[in-house]
Amino acid sequence: MTQAPSLNRTINRLPAVLLVISAIVGSGIFKKIAPMSAGLGSPKLILTCWVVAGLLSLIGALCTAELAAMMPGSGGEYVYFKRVYGKFFSFLYGWGNLTVMKSATIAALAYIFAESFNALIKLPDITIPALGTIGDNASIKMLATALIITLSWVNYRGVMFGERLSRFLIIGIIVVILGSVVAAFTSGHGSVANFSHDVHPPEGWQLLTAFFAASLSAFWGYEGWNNIGYIGEEIKNPQKNLPIALGLGTIAVILLYLVVNAVYLYVLPVEQLAAIHGMANQIAAVEVARILSGNAGAVILSVLILLTTFTCANSTILMSSRILFAMARDGLFISSTGKIHPVYQTPSKAIMWQCIWAIALLWSGNFDQLTDLLIFASFLFYGSTAVGVIVMRIKEPDTYRPYKTIGYPVLPALFALFCLTLVGVTIVQQPKQALTGLLLIFSGVPVYLYYIKKGRAISK
Repeated sequence: MTQAPSLNRTINRLPAVLLVISAIVGSGIFKKIAPMSAGLGSPKLILTCWVVAGLLSLIGALCTAELAAMMPGSGGEYVYFKRVYGKFFSFLYGWGNLTVMKSATIAALAYIFAESFNALIKLPDITIPALGTIGDNASIKMLATALIITLSWVNYRGVMFGERLSRFLIIGIIVVILGSVVAAFTSGHGSVANFSHDVHPPEGWQLLTAFFAASLSAFWGYEGWNNIGYIGEEIKNPQKNLPIALGLGTIAVILLYLVVNAVYLYVLPVEQLAAIHGMANQIAAVEVARILSGNAGAVILSVLILLTTFTCANSTILMSSRILFAMARDGLFISSTGKIHPVYQTPSKAIMWQCIWAIALLWSGNFDQLTDLLIFASFLFYGSTAVGVIVMRIKEPDTYRPYKTIGYPVLPALFALFCLTLVGVTIVQQPKQALTGLLLIFSGVPVYLYYIKKGRAISK
């Protein structure tokens, strides 16, 4: 029997932590403060939303860490779900990542990269009428397409190449962001009084629904914390390094997001941040930088957004392509996708397929549509991971666990309940996005049946 191809373990602990951070810190830290201000109207509620979303993401990361330490293979949750729930559910997860979650993340990051580039250097105003609404903002989408292709090629050429690129960029980005935070609070611009200045915040049931809607924005900011599990097969000493990377990386991002959003609220009153949400091609972080340092500050901030979205897209492409690789090794996707490049030692075909579909999603929608769609779909499976921790404790109580989830079973149950609630609220408030997400996930059912039938035919 031929042994399935395996990837080399080349990534140490610190690079793994930095990959977690680089996979999370993208456009959300700069762009989502405006819609959150419009929805909540209160600085205290906005910061609370970031804290709650961050802590819940941390709980999700800690739940994932237990399963990742037990089953450190290529594909992350695809590997865990196969053991916890069976092959069909794990396939739906893998298919959902291709059709909705990670491919849409790549598309959304590339889109905001191109928007930020356009703010710096004006692109030609191109519209393709023959494509209808899909042809709107064609110049933005063309540049985003070029970014996806370029970064896919970078990761096609080798995991160390892509990992080092993300590592060095994220270190520089963190240093610049922290330096900007210090400069903002010592600049003389802004007021501490802004933190207690509310503008008609919602109350009662409206507060709950507005808070959940704002949570979608915040969770987009934290999206990507689970990506490191996808390359578990390539991490050295994964039983220890995976949980450490997940925990430390997520905590670092929570702290970073809090201080950055505090700067926005310190410099601009909440109503001005909310007004930016209604302005086309305006990014709140850029306007704050303009107030602090004039046009030069706005340019520097725009370059920083370019670098963070570039780095986050690179890390996501690197890690999420391993899901298709794992599916193909199990005979549930195009067989060539499960092969390793003989020279570069990467799942090259998996990277190519992911590239193609991310570009298709990019041309199908805009930034906010893509992020709402992928957050809804992602939390269907994040909740399943938390439940999976409980199921495995019951199903395999004696299995060795290098790391055990803190606060078990309360925290996994709390996280699963929140995921269920968020999914339910999204279905009620955004039925179109929810239905689209579900249709894309379950469109994989005939594909699954085809490969199962094909596998049985081959085995005969």
